[in-house]
Amino acid sequence: MNSQMIQHFFETLQRANPAPQTELEYASVFELLAAVLLSAQATDVGVNKATRRLFVVANTPAKMLALGEQGLSEYIRTIGLYRTKAKNLIATCQILLSQHGGRVPRTREALEALPGVGRKTANVVLNVAFGEATMAVDTHIFRVANRTGLAPGKTPLAVELGLLERIPPAFMVDAHHWLILHGRYVCQARKPLCGQCQVASDCDHGRQLAAAAKPHPTMAAAQ
Repeated sequence: MNSQMIQHFFETLQRANPAPQTELEYASVFELLAAVLLSAQATDVGVNKATRRLFVVANTPAKMLALGEQGLSEYIRTIGLYRTKAKNLIATCQILLSQHGGRVPRTREALEALPGVGRKTANVVLNVAFGEATMAVDTHIFRVANRTGLAPGKTPLAVELGLLERIPPAFMVDAHHWLILHGRYVCQARKPLCGQCQVASDCDHGRQLAAAAKPHPTMAAAQ
């Protein structure tokens, strides 16, 4: 994808969804942090189902810490790796209370120092909660970046850096949402819905399919 295609790609996604939002349900920065931490190797639908019950009783670090690992586990046992996530979330609550006055920090360094919070989780919190132009590369965004030619890379970090470099600044804050939603519902892993894709003309894969569908010049002449 060249710069003109990238510009049109994001203009198209923006027209289709001017104000994209995360599909995780939350009502505070702490709830967002907890939901993102729980979402690793799990679906947003599954996380939302668990947190709808959890956040009613524990929507602050102090209340969640009061549950303890076992109590928290009872609310999130339907989520993959729930024991490890419960341990990390309780430890995170302890740090938030002891080092940050119960508030979620706004720096990458402080966020990544929290148990269970890696670069991707920190990027989501910085982007969604604080409006920073970060790019959290999950499996959907990794696939879209490579398949479309937007920012090919062999590792999530390589793709992240490529996206930060190639996406026009005007689209950067919302780009994470557009790309993840596009990967989740259109540019799917096993069978991308290229026939329904609004940005197929800008995409390397879409253009390859279109070229393959055209009749060969000699065949067209023979007809």
